[in-house]
Amino acid sequence: MTSPHFESLLSSISARSAKVGVIGLGYVGLPLAIAAARAGYSVIGFDIDPGKIVALDAGKSYIAAVPDTVLSQESHAGRFRSTTDFGNLADCDVIIICVPTPLTKHRDPDLSFVENTSRAIAATLRPAQLVVLESTTYPGTTDGVVRSILEDTGLRSGAEFFVGFSPEREDPGNPVYETVSIPKVVAGDGLEAAKLMEAFYASVVKTVVPVSSNATAEAVKLTENIFRSVNIALVNELKIVYEAMGIDVWEVIEAAKTKPFGYMPFYPGPGLGGHCIPIDPFYLTWKSREYELPTRFIELAGEINSAMPRHVVSRLAEALDRHAGKALSRSNVLVIGLAYKKNVPDIRESPSLRLIELIEERGGRTAYHDPYVAEIPPTREYAALKGRRSIVLDETTVSTFDAVLIATDHDQVDYAALSNWAPLLVDTRNVFHRNGLTGDHIIKA
Repeated sequence: MTSPHFESLLSSISARSAKVGVIGLGYVGLPLAIAAARAGYSVIGFDIDPGKIVALDAGKSYIAAVPDTVLSQESHAGRFRSTTDFGNLADCDVIIICVPTPLTKHRDPDLSFVENTSRAIAATLRPAQLVVLESTTYPGTTDGVVRSILEDTGLRSGAEFFVGFSPEREDPGNPVYETVSIPKVVAGDGLEAAKLMEAFYASVVKTVVPVSSNATAEAVKLTENIFRSVNIALVNELKIVYEAMGIDVWEVIEAAKTKPFGYMPFYPGPGLGGHCIPIDPFYLTWKSREYELPTRFIELAGEINSAMPRHVVSRLAEALDRHAGKALSRSNVLVIGLAYKKNVPDIRESPSLRLIELIEERGGRTAYHDPYVAEIPPTREYAALKGRRSIVLDETTVSTFDAVLIATDHDQVDYAALSNWAPLLVDTRNVFHRNGLTGDHIIKA
C-alpha cells in the first residue's frame, strides 16, 4: 500500500511548497541550497560555524560558485536563510546532509560528522520527511548508519519517513559545469523513497540518473574518484620512470592524447588534493576488509600519490645542489600556490601544505604566494602553519629566494615575469612550457 506520507510529500515537492534544509554550507551544501532556492523552494541552510552564518546574513558568499548577487537575490526573495539552530529541522520536509567524511590518521573512515548530523535530525524527526545523504562514503552508510540512527526514534523508513542518497559531484573552479548542469545520480531506500528522490532532484537539476539502491549510488561516487586516483598514480609513476630515462612525460602525454580512441589524458603533479581523490578511495579499501577482499590497485595508487610530495622535494634539493651549489637546508624556497587546484581558494588536503612541511623538516625556509589564499586557516594536520600569509609577488621579493617551487598553476600568476626574476624554478605543473617559457633554470619535477 502507498504510504499517505509519501503522497503528501510528493505533492508538496511537485508544488514546490516543500521546505528544504541543507546541512553543511561548504563547497557542496551552499551551491545546492541556492540551486534549490532558485528552483522555487524555501530553503534553510544549517551549519555549526557561526562565522558562515554571519557572512551569509550579510550577503557575503565565501564560495565562488555562489556570487554575492545571487545569494542576496535569494535571501531578499525570502527563499534562503541560514542558521546554527538545528531545531529548525522540524520545519523541513526535505533534509540534505552535506557534511565532511574525512579519514582518521589510520586511514579509516571518520563518519562522526554524518553520525552527529543524523542524531540532530533524529531529535526532530517527524513523518513525511525525506532525509538525503550527499557526503561521499562507503556502500551501506546511508542504510546502515543514517537510516539506523533515524529509526532509533521508533519511526520507520519507507513508512513514516524516507531516506535516499545522491553523491555530490561539485568541481570547484570549473567554468563549464555547475550544480544544476551536472547529472545527478539518485537512489532511495525503497520504491517510494526512490520516487521522491527523483522528483525532488529533477526539480532542481537538469538531468537525473536513477539507480537501483543507495549502496549502488554510494559505489558510483567511489568508482568515479578511484578511476581518477588510479590513473593519476599511473602518470605520476611514469613521470618518475621517464625522468630517469631523460624523457619528458608531459610531451609523451600531449602526443598520446592525439589518439582519438582508447586513451584519456591524466596529468602528474606534486600530490593529490581536495576532499575526493586523496580520501574517498580509502572508504572502499576499508569496507572491502569486511569481505576479506584485497584492493591492491587502490592502495598502490594511494601509496604512489602520497609519495609525490617527497619526490618533488628531492628534485628541489637536487636542483638547488646542481644549479645553485646550495643545500636545501640553507635555502629559502618560495612556494607558488597553496590551493590544491588552480583558480580556486580550496586548500583541503592540498599537497602544498605537505611540501612546505617537508622542506622545513629538511632545514629549508619557506614562504608562499597564492592570489586566492591570503592566510593559511586552521587545519587538522598542519596546525603549525596556521596564520602564515601570502607574500607579495614582485622582483625584489622573488630575488631573495634561492628557488621558486610551482605547486599550483593559478592563471593570475605572471609566469613570464617570474621566469625573469627567479634564479631557479622547479615546475610541477608544466606551466612554463605551456606558456612558451624556457631556460636552463627551469626544472620540471
